[in-house]
Amino acid sequence: MTLRVPYGELKVFGGRAHPSLTGEICRALGREAGRVTLYNFSDGENYCQIEENVRGADVFVVQPTCPPVNANLMELLIMLDAFKRSSASRVTAVLPYYGYARQDRKDKPRVPITAKLVADLLTSAGADRVLAVDLHAAQIQGYFDIPVDHLFASPVLLDAIRDAKLDPLTVVSPDAGGVERARAFGKRLGVSLAIVDKRRKGKNEVEVMHVIGDVKGRNVLIIDDIIDTAGTLINTVAALKEAGAERVFSACVHPVLSGPAIDRLNASSIERVFCSNSLPVDDKLARCPILTPLSVGPLLGEAIHRIHEGTSVSSLFV
Repeated sequence: MTLRVPYGELKVFGGRAHPSLTGEICRALGREAGRVTLYNFSDGENYCQIEENVRGADVFVVQPTCPPVNANLMELLIMLDAFKRSSASRVTAVLPYYGYARQDRKDKPRVPITAKLVADLLTSAGADRVLAVDLHAAQIQGYFDIPVDHLFASPVLLDAIRDAKLDPLTVVSPDAGGVERARAFGKRLGVSLAIVDKRRKGKNEVEVMHVIGDVKGRNVLIIDDIIDTAGTLINTVAALKEAGAERVFSACVHPVLSGPAIDRLNASSIERVFCSNSLPVDDKLARCPILTPLSVGPLLGEAIHRIHEGTSVSSLFV
């Protein structure tokens, strides 16, 4: 007796934010990307039309909300609405990068919790489920009233780091908030851990960085989830070099690389930056040769397959 998949035929569609990643996911699944027309009217409004029947289908919409964040988020919301109104049996928003994730709490008076707002928008637009990669804070899953599958890109990064043979290596967290992530990397690599503690001596005084742990004469790998402007990363590199570190490497999941980030990386002593392709990086490679992008397409493809078949996703990380 053949097991019947309850949500109909699997179909994968992608927005305009990261078409190459959508292609990698579809190749991993052994199927073609769904046909959809997307463009902007002259006044900037988005247009979406699904070019094939999706009635009763299990639809996955791939769209990282990467820069330009608002445009890509709006396009995703419009696509979700279109699929819901076209009678898809289930619609899953696949978010390799969740924009606004850093605005996840009220850290100042009278500010919004925008990560929660985005969660509400996705649900209201028609998402029945969310598949995300390395949320800035795991608690963001609780902002949704629909199921969230939270993937980690660490297996992809760890394989590349092992192949690079960086011994003797120490894994470094650039701040106290990233200690858990760095500790997990260090444990899997079987190497020691160091932490950079940032403090201000007083009001309007320069930030002082203390290295907790032994990095003298060792290669160091700075682990973070996001590299945005690279300011924290560059300051961390300076502190590690002053503490006697030899070669410096970095790894992140989401290479946002906005503003002066590429210039800062090129001017630094970092030899390689391992990163996933959760955001488009192809256009940045020519300007920043130390970037080493690693595909999360097969990982996302396997997760989509398991969600569709109703099997375990968490076993991907066992």
